[in-house]
Amino acid sequence: MNKNRITELFGIKYPIIQGGMVWISGWRLASAVSNAGGLGLLGAGSMHPETLLEHIHKMREATDKPWGVNVPLMYPEIDRLVDLLISEGVGIVFTSAGSPKKYTQRFHDAGMKVAHVVSSAKFARKCEEAGVDAVVAEGFEAGGHNGREETTTLTLIPQVRQATTLPLLAAGGIASGEAMAAVMCLGAEGVQVGTLFALTEESSASEAFKRRCLSLEDGGTMLTLKSISPTRLVKNALYHRLVAAEQAGATPEELRAILGPAATKRGIFEGDVENGELEIGQAASSVKEILPVATVMTNMMQGYQEARERLMSL
Repeated sequence: MNKNRITELFGIKYPIIQGGMVWISGWRLASAVSNAGGLGLLGAGSMHPETLLEHIHKMREATDKPWGVNVPLMYPEIDRLVDLLISEGVGIVFTSAGSPKKYTQRFHDAGMKVAHVVSSAKFARKCEEAGVDAVVAEGFEAGGHNGREETTTLTLIPQVRQATTLPLLAAGGIASGEAMAAVMCLGAEGVQVGTLFALTEESSASEAFKRRCLSLEDGGTMLTLKSISPTRLVKNALYHRLVAAEQAGATPEELRAILGPAATKRGIFEGDVENGELEIGQAASSVKEILPVATVMTNMMQGYQEARERLMSL
């Protein structure tokens, strides 16, 4: 594959970035993606700073390829986390769930590359104003926390492409090389992939979570918790309790009480597939087996090349 702005920016072989998912994206997954030619990201959102430090050290032992850290800006100890990333010399940061303006210059001063996740063209323009190096435009097909606009990836990518000149990654619903080719046609220069990597051998999600996601059919996930933070969830017992409460007019506080403590850890990491919060994208229904990361990457690039050839022959 020819190099482009994304591969040049991050120093990677393929323009495929692994999403930094909570309770899923530890050093085993991230290093496997980097070693296979993509960009692996540690998911700091579910790690205490001390745990993240351990994963950073293990990443350095597991790969000599580029890698980064995903930083949700609503992280409870965000200033401590930022200090840690800078002191450890982490080279690449993907920020999300907040404004990139506050920390981007600090990261740049430390020699770091910064990408930010957005769900609208308006926020993409703000990213350019904040000086980030790349934008991830994520459609509402994605798992986990989502944009309130509910804009699909195929609608979002051309809108963001028109709004900014920054290198652009597409995310949300991308679980094949064919999907990668589609968003590249719309103006993306690479993809960020979550669900497909969440269901690999190296993912730190529980086997029960992976098996539950493999069993999903079309419509098996739904965007909910819109009064708190829109989140795509598997339709399990907890989901149905939340929906019933929302329809009855529950307050955000009442919804948080239904979720209970550590709901995502309970569902994704500990494997309580009925009463835990199971975050996964719509594309899970197209995943039928748990494969090693290296195979997933090979399949994606093969599908991408075949899709390009089909387009050329039309």
